[in-house]
Amino acid sequence: MSNLSRRFFLKSAVAGSAALTLGNIDKTFAAGEQFTSSYPLATPTQTPKFRTKLYKSQIIKEPTDEICAQLIATGYEGVEVQNWDISVAQARAFRQIAEKHNLRIHSVMRGWASFNSADEATRRKTIDETATAIRSASALGADTVLLVPCRIDTKPMPEAWDFQISFDDKTLMVKKVTKDNNSQYAAYIKDQNIATEKSIAAIEELIPLAAKEGVRIAIENVWNNLWCTPEFFAAFVHYFDNPWIGAYFDLGNHTKYGRAEAYIKALKHSIVRLHIKGYKVNEVLNTIGGGPGDWVAIDEASIDWKSVRRAIDEAGYNGYVSVEEGNYDYAKYSDILGKFIEGTL
Repeated sequence: MSNLSRRFFLKSAVAGSAALTLGNIDKTFAAGEQFTSSYPLATPTQTPKFRTKLYKSQIIKEPTDEICAQLIATGYEGVEVQNWDISVAQARAFRQIAEKHNLRIHSVMRGWASFNSADEATRRKTIDETATAIRSASALGADTVLLVPCRIDTKPMPEAWDFQISFDDKTLMVKKVTKDNNSQYAAYIKDQNIATEKSIAAIEELIPLAAKEGVRIAIENVWNNLWCTPEFFAAFVHYFDNPWIGAYFDLGNHTKYGRAEAYIKALKHSIVRLHIKGYKVNEVLNTIGGGPGDWVAIDEASIDWKSVRRAIDEAGYNGYVSVEEGNYDYAKYSDILGKFIEGTL
C-alpha cells in the first residue's frame, strides 16, 4: 500500500471509529480541532485576560492517598503517572484513589521507545510496550500517553542552536541539517531519516489501538537529536494528520534549541499536553534564541514566561501543565504555576 493510501486508510478508519470508541473521552473531535481534557474535576486557576484555561499538574510515579491529599490541598487539578507497566486491575485501583481525592490522572509517561532499533526483536518489544502503556492509560482514566519515539547519537551533528534543517515536506526526509558543509553530517542525516521512517511506521501501527482505547499519543522530542527545529517537529507531528496523534511539548527542554514560543506557534492546535521546567542559557555565549546552558528552577530560567503564556493563548491550548523538576515542594510549585497561568511569572 502506498504511503498516501495508507495514511488515507488510517485516517478514515480512525475517524470512523473515534465517535464510537472514545472510551473515557467525553466528546468527539475532528482532525485539527483543539483537544481538551474530558474533565478536570476542580475549578481551573484562570484570569479573564486569557481565553484559554490551564490546569496545575505534577508528575508522580503512582497515586497514593498521601500524595493525592497533598496535591489537592496545595491547589493541583491533575497528575501525570510514570508507572505505565501495570495491569488493568492495578490501573483501575490507582484511578479510584485519585478520584477519591477529586484529582484527575490525565496522562501516562510512556517515555523513551526504540522504534528505530536495527534489531527487529527490540523494535517489536518497544512497540508492544507502548501498546501496554496505552491500555494502562485507558484504565487509569487518562486520555494521553507521552511518547518519545527514539533517539540517535550519531556524531558529528550540529550544535543544538545551529540546526537549520531542510526536509521534504511530504516524506520528511532530511536534505540538510545546517546552512553550510553538510557533508560532515552525512551519517547523522542518514540515521535521522531511518529513525523518521521507522517511527512513522510504528506510530501508524499503534493508531488503531489508541482510537479503540480513547487515548491520544502525544509525541515528545526531548534532547533525542531528532526533529530539532520548530518547523521540523511540527511537520513530524502533523504528518499523521490524525486526531489520535499530537504533541507533548516541554516549555523548558527546547530552550537550548530556541525559543519555546516558536515551537508553540509551529505546533498550534496539535499540542495535547505541556511540561514546564527551567533552563538558563549562558548569556555570555548566546543571548538570542537557543544556546548552551544548564537546568535551573522554573522561576530562575532565562525564559520569557509571559511571552510563552501569550503564545499558549494564541495557539488555543486548553489543558494541563505538569511540573517536571524537583527543586521545591508542591506548595511552592503551585504558587509558581499560578503565576505562570495568570501571566505574571
